[in-house]
Amino acid sequence: MMNWIWLFFILSSVIISIFNGKIGDVSNAILSSAQSAVTICIGLVGIMALWLGLMRIAQQSGMIDCIAHFLSPLLKRLFPGVPKNDPVQADIALNISANALGLGNAATPFGIKAMEGLKRLNPNKPDTASDDMCTFLTINTAGVQLIPVSAIAILMAVGSENPGEILLPTLITTFSALCIGVIFVKCLIKLSPNPGKKK
Repeated sequence: MMNWIWLFFILSSVIISIFNGKIGDVSNAILSSAQSAVTICIGLVGIMALWLGLMRIAQQSGMIDCIAHFLSPLLKRLFPGVPKNDPVQADIALNISANALGLGNAATPFGIKAMEGLKRLNPNKPDTASDDMCTFLTINTAGVQLIPVSAIAILMAVGSENPGEILLPTLITTFSALCIGVIFVKCLIKLSPNPGKKK
């Protein structure tokens, strides 16, 4: 669906530019934007590689397991359907950590692995998402960012003089989104019938 929406925007802008005699400006904008996109991507590669490497080291050294153990009381309240010391706790902690570092799309594989673990524990499978799956999706979407690495890297790539000034606003907005999202999903869980529970 999104592909069709973007196609509509592109075609409509080209058609309008033809009628307005601005097709040359559109062509120049397309070429300059493509060049800027490549520049930004190259700038992101180094930073993303660094943080992903650190995340891999943390995972293999057992640090993520320690973080999961430290967060286990909170995770148990957020995900009551996950048994204690289940491997999915480490996957959830890894995804939360990646999001906290602002790795953006790099956190997606960790989120997919965590969701697969929650699906394994899903009492409603395969046709209905469990309460834990909905909660994790909400937390993952809010994505509290302590250090918005990707955003800072993009600002640096486009020549921002003070890319770090977004730290506090990003923390406030993402933390607010997390709190509101978790409150809403927990309220909906309370109000909605759960086919996986015995009445």
